[in-house]
Amino acid sequence: MPTVLVTGASGYIAKHIVLRLLRAGYHVRGSVRDAAKAQALRDALATHLPDGQADTHLSTVTLDLLHDDGWTEAATGTDVVLHTASPFPMVQPKDPQELIAPAVEGARRAIRAARDAGVTRVILTSSVAAVSGCDLPPGRTTYDERDWSDPAYPGITPYSVSKTLAEKAAWDMVASDAPGIGLTTINPGFVLGAPLDGHCGTSLAVIERLLAARDPMLPYFGFTTVDVGDIAEMHLRALQRDETIGQRLIGVADFLWFTEMAEHLARAFPDRKIVTRRAPNVVVRFLGLFDPAIRSIVPALGVRTDVDASRARDMLDMTFRDPRDSLSDTAQWLMDQGRV
Repeated sequence: MPTVLVTGASGYIAKHIVLRLLRAGYHVRGSVRDAAKAQALRDALATHLPDGQADTHLSTVTLDLLHDDGWTEAATGTDVVLHTASPFPMVQPKDPQELIAPAVEGARRAIRAARDAGVTRVILTSSVAAVSGCDLPPGRTTYDERDWSDPAYPGITPYSVSKTLAEKAAWDMVASDAPGIGLTTINPGFVLGAPLDGHCGTSLAVIERLLAARDPMLPYFGFTTVDVGDIAEMHLRALQRDETIGQRLIGVADFLWFTEMAEHLARAFPDRKIVTRRAPNVVVRFLGLFDPAIRSIVPALGVRTDVDASRARDMLDMTFRDPRDSLSDTAQWLMDQGRV
């Protein structure tokens, strides 16, 4: 079976991708930023695989998004480069370059490494953040793969800028410097679902905040959501289907307001005191003066963002899981782990 280089393999989504690849019989070379994470990655996967497969089919390398060392060597001998590595913070940094530089430079290094190693297939994990940060043309109410976020759009976050510029950098490189590479991007919404180990993503911290009833009221704010397993499956199917070359593929199941998420959790876990009351926007703006996590969502208050995932459903034969079930799984995992 082919060998796939998965960058950022210890990440929340990436571990699910690696698991799908290993279960499908692929050999995986996973990159980690810190060599100490390699054993934790193997341990997380081993509990979900037949005995020994995490040792026989998985190897690891150490790569840094901001340094060239080892990238071409890591891609050499592989058949596909699957680039997932990119920072995703809970709180937006004061200096946007903390996110933009590693995202953009990492995307360029992944494409360059594939080209120099003779790899002709790259799958890049982008985001709907690279799609929906713009005004829609007149007459349209739903975003799709034709749309690109505008880094100068009012209220756009550094994270959205980083994902936009990184994805554009990858497409630009393929068009100019690496025309032999077949590129596909996967653009997930807000990802939910139980992680494979205790090293979980930023999206789970949002659910942890709900379960802990950390806020007396909830902002009028929402997400396009999707299950982590569905996003992992999209990566697997994309690399298996040549018709996805040159395509952006959005992965979302539904839009959920924050209050909808809270109300679902309150019904699913009636023993927990979960806040469901919505805060007036003026109150949220005031709280944002003191809480950076709240401050980052103020520009999106009351804004519903509908995103069309029909291309992924048609091209990849995807049936997306109800994100409410993913939300329940996330909450149950957090409680089982004693995190709330």
